[in-house]
This record gives sequence, C-alpha cells and structure tokens, in this order.
Amino acid sequence: MWHEFAWWPTVTVLGVATFTDLRTRRIPNWLVLPFLAGGFAVSGWLNGWHGLAQSLEGAALALAIYGVLFFLGGMGAGDVKLCIAIGAWIGPSQLFLALVITGMVGGVMALVWAAFGGFLKELFTGASNLVFSWKGSGGVLDPETSLSNPSGAGCLTRRPSPLER
Repeated sequence: MWHEFAWWPTVTVLGVATFTDLRTRRIPNWLVLPFLAGGFAVSGWLNGWHGLAQSLEGAALALAIYGVLFFLGGMGAGDVKLCIAIGAWIGPSQLFLALVITGMVGGVMALVWAAFGGFLKELFTGASNLVFSWKGSGGVLDPETSLSNPSGAGCLTRRPSPLER
C-alpha cells in the first residue's frame, strides 16, 4: 500500500511546519500548497483515478473536521490548509490516526509550554473546572467565548433551573 510511502514526506513537512509555526505563529503557504499539490499528484501517479479519489476524500474529510474548528476559533487557516494537505497525502482511512497523533503531540507540547511558562497548575485547574463544572452545573458557554480564548471572563455560566426563573 502506498500510504507507508506517504508518511515520510508528511512527517518531514510537519517538522518544518512545526518549527515555523513555533517561531512565527504562521504556517507558510510556500510549504503547504506544494505539499497539497504533491499529495494529489503522487496519489494519482501511483494509483490512478482511485488514488486521486482517495486524496480528494482525505482532503475533504480534513476540511470538514478542521474547518469546524477554524470557524469556532480553535485554530488558524494555516492549520486547516496543512491538515487538508496531509489528508491528500494519506487519504481518509489514515487521517483519523494522524489526527490522534497530532492531538497527542499537541497535548505534550502544551504541557511542556505550561511547565516552562510556570502555569502548569493553572492549566490543570482550568481544565478540571471546565470539565467538572460543565457536567455538574448544567453550564452553557457564553456566546462571546471561542476556543482561541477559552479563559475569557464568563466562559462558563450556570444555566438557571426552571424554579429560579
């Protein structure tokens, strides 16, 4: 199967994208767009129309998943374009594995960032408050809250019970 071949360029581009994103807070188009085009070209070249269809399905699935997160304010457009390019290289069947790996690596990077920044305790306190307050209080998110600013004032508000209205 050609997916084993596709992981090497993907890991290489991810390394460069991570480096540039951490330094400049941007994932450059000069990296993502040729990678996207290469994913379609290699898939079509190695597997014909079926390979091209797999690339299109992977890119569409990535757009559907990461597009929602982009519109919720959880990530930038460069992240979405990079994920679409990854979907074009590895197809829809392995995209979920890539998303799980990305989430795990991102979680480790967030923990390291919080530890070096000196706010690891606040990170865990905020996460536990969000999870347990949401479950126990019938909380609803404030309309002003987005994933890019989850710690904003009024992030989680308690929904009044029918008796309190």
